Amino acid sequence: QFYTLLSNLSGKMFTFPQQTSTTEVRFTTQRQDMRAVTVCLRSFTDLKREHSLFSLALPTGANGFLIIKSAQSDAFDIWVREQHVKIEAQDFKLNMWQSICATWDASSGLIQLWLNGKPSSKKYTSSGHSINGPMIIVLGQDQDSYGGGFDTKQSFQSFVGMMEDVHMWDYTLSPCEIQGYMDEHYYPEGNVLNWNSVEFQSVGRVLIEEKLRACN
Repeated sequence: QFYTLLSNLSGKMFTFPQQTSTTEVRFTTQRQDMRAVTVCLRSFTDLKREHSLFSLALPTGANGFLIIKSAQSDAFDIWVREQHVKIEAQDFKLNMWQSICATWDASSGLIQLWLNGKPSSKKYTSSGHSINGPMIIVLGQDQDSYGGGFDTKQSFQSFVGMMEDVHMWDYTLSPCEIQGYMDEHYYPEGNVLNWNSVEFQSVGRVLIEEKLRACN
């Protein structure tokens, strides 16, 4: 059962403490047309297997904008409008906070991943068409269908760990803005998803906890 909450999650994190095919956080947005996207988030996990970090599905396809950490230790898989690219040579660390941003622009079709302040090579995915339609955005699972498809096999793509500072914009952030996010300094709040004022639903064992930070 879903419970809808409108919350300022500043200073908070979601904890996904176990592998399941049901646990999820679902974000609500009224946006239905985007010709560019930036998604940023921070994750902390010990998973070596493939797992979903961000899943945006449309009625026309489950992989509207999807960020997957690959089982390959240095790689990510990203889908835009059902088109896939692999981003390799990434220095992803287990049991440490990882700051991740992905950008895409419909005019060029180029996607780029940023990990802990370092940009990837740009890759071509899908151009000429926007991400269009009512969007369902999920953390914790990979949608294999619009708003669902989390079967038992899917649990092996489920996220286990902590996640925080999830923002989404309908434009590509500049490199300096992305660096500001990576450094946890100034950056513009997301205008599609804003961690500091977000409407969401959760199901299953998802905890909202204080951020983990080293003592001064």
